[in-house]
Amino acid sequence: MSEERSQEVTGTLQVPVFNRQGTQTGTVDIEPSDFGGKISKQLLHDVVLMYLANQRAGTHSTLRRGEVSGSTKKLFRQKGTGNARVGNRRTNKRRGGGTAKGPKPRDYEYHLPKKAVKAATRMAILSKFRDSEAIVLEDLKLDAIKTKEIVTLLKSLKLDSKTVLIGLDARDEVVYRSARNITGVEVYATADFNAYTVLKQKHLILTRSALEGLRKKPEAAAV
Repeated sequence: MSEERSQEVTGTLQVPVFNRQGTQTGTVDIEPSDFGGKISKQLLHDVVLMYLANQRAGTHSTLRRGEVSGSTKKLFRQKGTGNARVGNRRTNKRRGGGTAKGPKPRDYEYHLPKKAVKAATRMAILSKFRDSEAIVLEDLKLDAIKTKEIVTLLKSLKLDSKTVLIGLDARDEVVYRSARNITGVEVYATADFNAYTVLKQKHLILTRSALEGLRKKPEAAAV
């Protein structure tokens, strides 16, 4: 990790706490050391590239000159015609010919060290706290699957026109299915967080229990 690209985060960070009606009920103090205490842009960049690369299917394929249809006979003799010398119809210089050095199926997957990936996740969450792009909800329990309740909540928090990541302490099928049809909104259990999913969304909403769970995890200790 490059020291000149690492930024130390010092001082206690205050994150606002809201209820389901969108009214601020207080704040919660965040110690940067609970989430690593520093942010490395280079490490975040490397981890995000890894996730994007691992999502690539790698099924692209082009036909090379030995794979396209067409005669392998030389079009005309080498000398005496007054034309430039040519080969057969399959050359990449001709329409319908093969592709020169075109892509073939390949696997783009690779992995960085697990400790680096976990550290990047902590940094991504810490960056949301530092940049005032995170809020805490008292709770987010729904009795039934109702998209309208999530929409109303986002409007009350003035986040209805922004991309939002909702973090829960455990997967909640009711909340997930209530929010999945809302453009720009994603719901994850904090155990499924990674640097890419956190940074991709502009704002982070954590339930109070989810925040406490993040604090208690061994991965939340200082690097």
